[in-house]
Amino acid sequence: MNRLILVLLMGLCMEAIGVVFLSRGLKEIGEMDRVSVAEVLRLIRSGFTNVPLLVGVGFQAAFFGCLLFLMSHGDVSFVWPLTSLGFVLTTLAARFVLHETVSPLRWLGVSLIVLGAGVITYTEKVKPQVKPGVSAVDQAR
Repeated sequence: MNRLILVLLMGLCMEAIGVVFLSRGLKEIGEMDRVSVAEVLRLIRSGFTNVPLLVGVGFQAAFFGCLLFLMSHGDVSFVWPLTSLGFVLTTLAARFVLHETVSPLRWLGVSLIVLGAGVITYTEKVKPQVKPGVSAVDQAR
């Protein structure tokens, strides 16, 4: 389980870093002035040449690789809810790296995510262990 938690934390850091770079890149590209083929092509061309955007996509891809590893080595009901901790890291990155204002109500939401992740982690520690050679169905009887 320690290895899963380590890969999860690495992946969540990559996700938060990726979101910061994506945000910076998208702000550099700017918004569409009008809806036209030329404007869409400009945005696509700008996206393919914007370094922060491409770095962000790379970090998001690395996070996805970690997620694939986690899903193949752990219970989905354990791993997937813990990925919500990415919201915590991303909110911290938004506040301290992007200098966004995060309201007290949003911090309350972040706290609830941490509380939920704690409950999920606790349930992993107290779940019944399956005996070798005995199916989970037979053991439940």
